[in-house]
Amino acid sequence: MKFCPGVKRGESITEEVKMAEMIQKVGLKREKGFLYFIDKAGDISCAVMARGKKKGGKAKKVTKVGLKKDKGYLYFIDKKGNISRAIMKNSGKKKKK
Repeated sequence: MKFCPGVKRGESITEEVKMAEMIQKVGLKREKGFLYFIDKAGDISCAVMARGKKKGGKAKKVTKVGLKKDKGYLYFIDKKGNISRAIMKNSGKKKKK
């Protein structure tokens, strides 16, 4: 059994860690064999997934959303088919040389 760092055994975690937040409710129904993503225009697009030697297909728009993206967040489509975002861990930090 693993425990959270900084929490002693027997103690309960009082502060809930928020991983991601839902931005827009879409309710997208996915089909097998397709890759769904949020394109540059902020709409949901899909493309055929590449498998083995078989090449992937050209992307096509599925739903127009027109989402405005904020810097420092990772946008994705969650299990329920809605658009969610999470804070990027190392966003905007420069690499040390």
